[in-house]
This record gives sequence, structure tokens and C-alpha cells, in this order.
Amino acid sequence: MNQAKVLAQVARSFGERPAMSLGERVLYDYRTFADRVARLAGGLRALGLASGDRVALVMKNGPEYFEVMYGAWHAGLVAVPVNAKLHPKEHAYILDHSGSRACVASPDIAEALATVRDELPGLEHTVVTGTAGYDALLAHDPVPVAPVAPDDLAWLFYTSGTTGRPKGAMLTHRNLMVAVMNYFGDVDTILPTDCMIHSAPMSHGSGLYGLPHVAKAANTVIPESGGFDVAETLRLIERWPGCSFFFAPTMVTRLINTPHIGQADLANLKTIVYGGAPMYLEDVKRALDVLGPKLAQIYGQGEAPMTITGLPKHIYVDRDHPKWERRIGSTGFPRTDVEVRVVDEDGNDLPDGETGEVICRGDIVMAGYWNNPEATATSIRDGWLWTGDVGAFDEDGFLSLKDRSKDVIISGGTNIYPREVEEVLLRHPEVLECAVVGRPHQDWGEEVVAFVRPRPGAEVALAELDRLCLDNIARFKRPKEYRMVADLPKNNYGKILKTELRRQLGEPAG
Repeated sequence: MNQAKVLAQVARSFGERPAMSLGERVLYDYRTFADRVARLAGGLRALGLASGDRVALVMKNGPEYFEVMYGAWHAGLVAVPVNAKLHPKEHAYILDHSGSRACVASPDIAEALATVRDELPGLEHTVVTGTAGYDALLAHDPVPVAPVAPDDLAWLFYTSGTTGRPKGAMLTHRNLMVAVMNYFGDVDTILPTDCMIHSAPMSHGSGLYGLPHVAKAANTVIPESGGFDVAETLRLIERWPGCSFFFAPTMVTRLINTPHIGQADLANLKTIVYGGAPMYLEDVKRALDVLGPKLAQIYGQGEAPMTITGLPKHIYVDRDHPKWERRIGSTGFPRTDVEVRVVDEDGNDLPDGETGEVICRGDIVMAGYWNNPEATATSIRDGWLWTGDVGAFDEDGFLSLKDRSKDVIISGGTNIYPREVEEVLLRHPEVLECAVVGRPHQDWGEEVVAFVRPRPGAEVALAELDRLCLDNIARFKRPKEYRMVADLPKNNYGKILKTELRRQLGEPAG
């Protein structure tokens, strides 16, 4: 079912319930929300967009985000969420690769996109929120919800890979409905009196986790800051009953380590679903002590959202279980509607305790990668998604992740892929080789460190490397340290040994 149809049904039964709030004030109810979505859909159709066309959402968190997302689905279009923190050149690649005919952007991002407009010959319309152009979309007459098939594309999510270029994971209307039902079945219950506060980017997990809340007529709350501020978060918890969040682990640790957290009024806090990166056991235990039994964990990917495995709240409560610590340090057990295996390189099942690649199968798995049959064939084999993550099951079926075979760096809950940073650094004429790895960071989980081997006799200025990165990739991907080395450790096949580089990070630089 089209999620816009779900919204229409909710508005009919719970039209008076608060639907969208900004900070501590309600903006409008579900009846108004659904009407705005239907009018915006009419506006998008009036631009000449037809069923299946892509609409890019290059926006920071704001009330308009869900309007555009649901409006696109209402019109039978495909929503393309784009990380607002990316560099304009990275935005341009995603918009061009997805074939987006229209883009709705926040004002400051629209200004940056204008600098790469020549790289977007297929982009016909750019609408900026908070302007007359956006108001014009809402001024159209409402249109009926467009009919869709379960396997029609709904959400085209770009997730980087080892090639350094983002790949578009194609999520269908069936995928989204399964994700919504999965939340109800395995993560948490939701009442119309509840809310979800979107402190994490709505272009990622927070946005998708908003769908089950809309489906149950809960309130969508956008912080006025548009992001995660601890003091603001505590005020919003005190203001709104039954509030839930989707947090990266670093956000959880920042919340529980803020001064005076012991004096905060957390009575309204219902659930914090965390995921996107590992969370240390001691941090989990401290969060339970500070927040109470409010945690739920998920393990998934853009290719299989909400989720592959997870830990519901009742596992955290069972402190008397002899394996409690081991269980809350794991990523949990397979979701009800997902099959999960740990296999060797030939796809053979491995016994409990033995490490291999995690693969999964179910209706939550994407349809494939947009315009990339080679990557699709590599990732989906005989219906199984090969995640690229390495883990092991214990004897009770709880999965623990041991490593990330794709060498992804997770900083602040955001994936950073070393290859794309390395490719930028190698553009410097005096850089012969480089390797990028993650270093543990107390607040962000990991930070980026680049090992750089200059050409013989050459010197490379750190400021030049910094400028190269800032001109081509998002600021948060920029290395926090550059280490100049005479050579890079390699194995007999010439492959750089990143495990050795990570070991060297424990030694003084130079």
C-alpha cells in the first residue's frame, strides 16, 4: 500500500490529532497535514511529473520534509532522500544518477546547488522551501492518491560502497510497508498520544522510523534547531508525552553524559531506538542506569532498513539472565519476518561461534541498485542480501558483529567510506599512495585519519590536502589527521594492510 494512502486513512479517523509540531508548538493536525500533502501532490503533477519520476529531497530537517515525502508518494512519484551535509558535487552526482526531474531544497542548500547546476542537465525544477515557489505547490487543488503496485519504486536511498561512488538502493512500496509493520511487530507499540522527535537526519533512519508513527496518528516533532542539541532535546522530552527517538550511539552517549542529566525530567521518554554503529557495552549499561529501560537496538542497512536483527526493550530489562551482558552487547536476534545466516565465502552456513559474512532474506530487502546490475548481482544472490558485515551467532541465535568487511568508518552515526576520501587525496600531484582508516573517538565513535605517501623527493602541504577535500567532499569526511609515511604496509599481494595502520594509530605520529 502507498504510504500516502495510509496517511489519508489516518486523517479520516484521527483528523484532529496533532500531526506536525515545531519545537514546543503544534503546527497543524492530521486533517490539515493530509490536505497539504494532497495539494502539494497536485503541485508536483502540475510541474509535468509523471508516475515513477524521481523527486530529490535535499533538505535539512523541517516540517516540509514529510510534506514533500508524502506528497511525492501521493502523486505516484519516487522520493530520493539526499544527505544535506554532502558537498554540492556529491549532491550533483546523486541527482544526476537518479535522473531526478525535480528537487526540493532548503534555502542554503539551494544556493550551493546553483554552483553545480551545469552538471544537472536533467533537473527541470528546483523548488526552495520557505519561498513563493514552495507556496505555489501548496496552492494547487488536491488530487487523489495515485495507485501503485507493491513492487513499484518508492524510496531511492543512496548509500556509498567500496567503489567510492554512491549506489541507489531501490526500496519499493512493499519494502516500506514491511518496514512499518516490522516496527509494530518487533520494535515498539505506538499510540496516537505518542510522538517521534526527529533530532537525527530525516533523510536517513529517523525519516523511515517516522512512517510507523504517522501510520498510528502520532505527532511528528521537529526540533527548532533542526538537529541534535542536548539541552533542546531535554526540553522537548519534558514538553511532549510518549516521545521516541532514533539515535546514533554517539547521540545516546552525549545525552547521558551531559551535566545534570540526573536532574532532568525524563518521565515522557518512551523509547530510544539506536543503530547505525556499534555501541560499547559500558555505554549501554550506563544509558540503562540513567534513562531507565527505554532502549531498543536495530541492525540494518539502507538495503534492508528496519531491520535485519534487533534487541527489543524486554531484553534490556532482564538483568537477571545469566547471559544478559553478552546479549545487550550483541545486535540481537533476527526480526520476525527476516531470515539471517552467517556463511563462508561459498555461501555455506557456519556453526555458532564461527565468524563469517552476514546474509539475509525477506520482504525488507531492496529490489536492487538503481541502474547498477553488476552491483545488484554481487549483493543479492539467489534472493539473499550479502551485507558485507562480518559476524557470528551464539548458541541462542543472538548475532554479534565482529568487523566491517567494507572498512566503513562510522562517525557520529554517519557512514564514511575510505575509498572516496582516498580518491580525492590521490588527485594531489605529489601524493603517490594513501590509505584512510578510522580511529576510535570518545564522542563520535570514530574519526578519519589518512596515511599519505608522497612521491619520492616531494613534500605535501597539509593545507593543500585539506583544501582538496573541502572542495570535493563533505566536511565531515575530511581527515582529522594526516600522517606522512615513507611507505604503506602491504601483504604479499600488494594489498594495503589497514589492520596494521589501525595498530599504528596507537603509536605517536611522526
